Amino acid sequence: MSTQKVTFPGHSGEKLAARLDMPTAPHIATALFAHCFTCGKDIQAARRIAQRLSAMGIAVLRFDFTGLGHSGGEFENTTFTSNVQDLEAAAAFLTSRGMAPGLLIGHSLGGAAVLAAARRIEGVGAVVTIGAPYDPEHVTHNFSDPQLQPDGTLNVTLAGKPLRIGKGFLEDVSAANLDGDIAGLKAALLVLHAPRDTIVGIENATQIFAAARHPKSFVTLDDADHLVSRPEDAEYAANVIAAWAGRYLDLSPPSPPPGAPEGIVRVTEADAAGFLQDVQNGPYHHLLADEPLAYGGTNKGMSPYGFLAAGLGTCTSMTIRMYARRKGWPLTNVRVDVNHDKVHAQDAEHGSNKIDRFVREICLAGPLDETQRARLMEIADRCPVHQTLEKSSQVETRLVG
Repeated sequence: MSTQKVTFPGHSGEKLAARLDMPTAPHIATALFAHCFTCGKDIQAARRIAQRLSAMGIAVLRFDFTGLGHSGGEFENTTFTSNVQDLEAAAAFLTSRGMAPGLLIGHSLGGAAVLAAARRIEGVGAVVTIGAPYDPEHVTHNFSDPQLQPDGTLNVTLAGKPLRIGKGFLEDVSAANLDGDIAGLKAALLVLHAPRDTIVGIENATQIFAAARHPKSFVTLDDADHLVSRPEDAEYAANVIAAWAGRYLDLSPPSPPPGAPEGIVRVTEADAAGFLQDVQNGPYHHLLADEPLAYGGTNKGMSPYGFLAAGLGTCTSMTIRMYARRKGWPLTNVRVDVNHDKVHAQDAEHGSNKIDRFVREICLAGPLDETQRARLMEIADRCPVHQTLEKSSQVETRLVG
């Protein structure tokens, strides 16, 4: 994905700082992300979800609410209602660019905000909440050491961080009620919540889910913390959202221009601390590549050599099927097992260095006679990937029962 730094006016006219994560594939939908209370647009969960959605062709706008991060304005003058208004302003900004959001995602209090804003934003087809409170006033339960100031503001501590909360905020969240907004949603709802969330209890997710009409889904985040701070938890949430959203958004990619090439395979690092990679083949296909745990990876995808072996196996099976179909032979199923290893070149009579050896075992099912089986094994060697590899590798093929 490519990330653009953008700004737009918030509810009070102050400039709000945002990142617009654009897919490298054709842009087919847009999502708007609302961060958790006092967090920001760059937290782990927001970045990971944006990255996964952009791989699907979904652009993501994530911004800092008024008075937070790099956005203008004073935080102590904001309220829950102003957060909802900032979301509406963000949606208007996207719409002005021809990118009206179809998906809203909100984390914690941001989840409550997207529930309140969804009916006010035209064209929203799907809403996701992550660790969201059913009652916005719930956020005040986590304030500690409150100290009332002469100007009516309140100095509090939240998760060890000192904050100045305006009197208007306390009055606003006390009066906020999401019952009508949730029941009146005209969009599909996905509720993500961790049962062990100590900041916003799981009962909040239950209440949100019960108040909403179908279509709605509820997925647990297991032992994730409230901020979804572990990379593996953020990755899981991102994958769930990406898979779920495709059912409720029109993600049909645009047709390629006439004469366009098939495209390229683009590999983008997904985790700088490990080896996880996003593999995108043109606008249609997305995969993960990784290394095993023993080699410092997270084992969330095939290794590079696994992809290489898969190319040989799939090409072999397709080539055999194509020939049998053309001949009308009774081949009911093809299975190809591929094992890759390094061997000394002298073992294969190719000099002194090591080369790659692929051992390919082919199982042909169906009432084939011996002549047909022998011919299909010959055809296996005509697989284009086999021919490519054989120029510098050794491929051994065996027929198995």
